[in-house]
Amino acid sequence: MLSYRHAFHAGNFADVLKHVVLLESLNYLTQKDKPVWYADTHAGGGGYALNSQQAQKNAEFANGIGRLWGVLDMSDTPESVVRYLKQVAHFNHQNQTDSLSYYPGSPWLAQALLRPQDRLSLFELHTQENQTLQQTIALGGRDRRVKVFEQDGFQGLIAQLPPKERRGLVLIDPSYEVKTDYDRVVDVLLQAHKRFATGTYLLWYPVVDRQRIHQLEKALRASGMRNISLYELGLSDDTSGRGMTASGMLVINPPWTLASTMQQALPWLVKQLAPETGFYRAETLVEE
Repeated sequence: MLSYRHAFHAGNFADVLKHVVLLESLNYLTQKDKPVWYADTHAGGGGYALNSQQAQKNAEFANGIGRLWGVLDMSDTPESVVRYLKQVAHFNHQNQTDSLSYYPGSPWLAQALLRPQDRLSLFELHTQENQTLQQTIALGGRDRRVKVFEQDGFQGLIAQLPPKERRGLVLIDPSYEVKTDYDRVVDVLLQAHKRFATGTYLLWYPVVDRQRIHQLEKALRASGMRNISLYELGLSDDTSGRGMTASGMLVINPPWTLASTMQQALPWLVKQLAPETGFYRAETLVEE
């Protein structure tokens, strides 16, 4: 939706979950020398200033990265969270500060982790966000690995499948402000999977209306796609009121290390972010 701006939500607890899963998945894929293709269907601005008017409006980062910023040196911090926090620190350093003043989006995190032989396709339909994305990606100088497209990411993704690398990861994280996105993501995944069945797909979802998530899970179970995992992080029980109480990641063809990583990371994140009311889910939605 063209009115959506991720700056209002940058660094919140949902971003924490999404980016821990993303970095763990990319870290696994880059263990082999063979090149990897990364695609981001809703790339956003690529990075965000936490002192901006948008970020400060609800200060959602305070209950996300804000609660984790001081735990990098804690002995019990899971390795996956340490990797994530080091990348956030690196992004701030690149913006010439050692404080928590900026938050990296998924495109920058992928760009930072991927290697010279890898390739990135970033889709962002919002013109202003697209311009910001290109500026963020250019922070370290021109990067020939990256192509930024100002188009609908769902359509752009399908047009580029299968990738020439035959190894890849796709992040799908629409805003869901358009309610049809809950159905559309399943259709897009089915089309993508038919063209590139061995790819790893990360689908982010918000828990605002739990019934929609039940329907999403049911649709994926019935899709015929195999090897689907689910990881969810919640700050409180579901509610009938407004607002996101939890978010999750559905992973198709997950790295084999991801399950054990998240079994370690999720309870630790709950303890840090919502020790009294938080919860997590780590499940196999469809067997391999």
